Amino acid sequence: MPSRASTSSSLISSWTVRYVIDCADDVLTEEIIKKLHEIQKHDTKDSALDWFAVGDYKKRPNVVGGRETTKPKDVPARMKALLDKYNDKREVTIHDIIALHAEFEKIHPFQDGNGRVGRLIALKECLRFGIVPFLIEDSKKAFYYRGLSEWDNEKGWLTDTCLDGQDTFRRLLAMFSSED
Repeated sequence: MPSRASTSSSLISSWTVRYVIDCADDVLTEEIIKKLHEIQKHDTKDSALDWFAVGDYKKRPNVVGGRETTKPKDVPARMKALLDKYNDKREVTIHDIIALHAEFEKIHPFQDGNGRVGRLIALKECLRFGIVPFLIEDSKKAFYYRGLSEWDNEKGWLTDTCLDGQDTFRRLLAMFSSED
């Protein structure tokens, strides 16, 4: 992979999307998730830090929105349990993917880049199950973050934000598929 210094971020994003498409039909694994993190954080300033594990789970505790996340020593077991529970489902709906996303973000397995990786996981799983993906627009990010932070108390906030994000995706698809 070329370094970020020699490429634009849109090129880096295209590699990530290509990887998501290439593995879209595969069962979601820790290896896929770690690869998404590696692609996102490869050759960044973070990758030069000894304690920053690019493509692997965090080595130091972190806090998000004033909330402590899963301790580094507990991350592998929590991720395994999350993926086992998710992959045991016979049928997957958008609601299952939203729940997977929320639980992933609560674990916060990486030192940084969890939000992007979490949304890429959701995209991959939507593609895998033929579900319209969701996009979180900048103007809706406050609702998205509120939904994540309140997930344990109120699932509707994040669910509604993601369903609205599906509508956004549908509008974009319609723009490309309309016949002139």
